[in-house]
Amino acid sequence: MIKKILQYVFLGLAVYAGIVMLVINFYKDDPSAMIWQDREAFNKRFIEKLSVDSDIVLDEVLETLGSPDLTYVKKSEDNVMQIVFYRTQLVKPDGITTQDECTGLLFENGKLTLWGPSAMIAYQKGFDH
Repeated sequence: MIKKILQYVFLGLAVYAGIVMLVINFYKDDPSAMIWQDREAFNKRFIEKLSVDSDIVLDEVLETLGSPDLTYVKKSEDNVMQIVFYRTQLVKPDGITTQDECTGLLFENGKLTLWGPSAMIAYQKGFDH
């Protein structure tokens, strides 16, 4: 009797562990469904993992992080420069997301070129470089 109960307990634990592993490996995070603290941490983790070697385009970032908190665009005849800001740190709990609470990601013609404080500096310089 006890042997049968233990078999069911171990079977239940195995099924539970299997479901947990499936969720961890295949469930895609949805930033729009997160509370603001989780979304902020999610954005920060994603941005910290970026590297110079990564070949990331705007659509990938939008798909992963969702809509940006702030965005600005400049166009010339054949170039588009866009900077998107995602909140990564709370400065003032006033319900308004400001640029100092965000990290900027600069895209030139849809391709990520810079992020962090240097992204805004390059965006402000525009197409002068």
